[in-house]
Amino acid sequence: MSNKKSTTKLSTWGKIWRIALAIIVPLGGGLIISLFTRDSMTKFGAFNQPPLAPPAILFPIAWTILYVLMGIASYFIWKKGRDSRKGSDKSLSKVALIIYGVQLIFNFVWTPLFFIFDLFWFAFAWLIVMWALVLALTIVSYRISKPAFWMLLPYLLWCTFAAYLNCGIAILN
Repeated sequence: MSNKKSTTKLSTWGKIWRIALAIIVPLGGGLIISLFTRDSMTKFGAFNQPPLAPPAILFPIAWTILYVLMGIASYFIWKKGRDSRKGSDKSLSKVALIIYGVQLIFNFVWTPLFFIFDLFWFAFAWLIVMWALVLALTIVSYRISKPAFWMLLPYLLWCTFAAYLNCGIAILN
């Protein structure tokens, strides 16, 4: 009995570690990018902005929440693929995780394109590709894990709003 109990505890710690790692990846990437673009919120405040532009303080709060949700969603997608006995579910989870990784790279690269290099229109085009990746990820996640889908939906909506802001700033500046 004690072996079963210790295996369960290890399994629980394994789950906690995997969830933590899934959250640390997007949060860590976001933190690294924010170190390179420290003055981005000051710069954002100085831009001519379109209507509905939120205060700069909202962005780090929103991105922290979104990165946590994205990380948890990626864990659910990975777990579903790992636990499934069907090869098609495993393949679909693998595809979703590849899309997740690619869109995460697009996410991290957008910030310096926009804030360091002031490539507003290129950043907008980049964001449209990222949005398409996030849309694909959200659609695929619906077939894999409903909780992952619901966790990714705010990210898709935020990327839509970010595209509006990016385009508005490109036009006005």
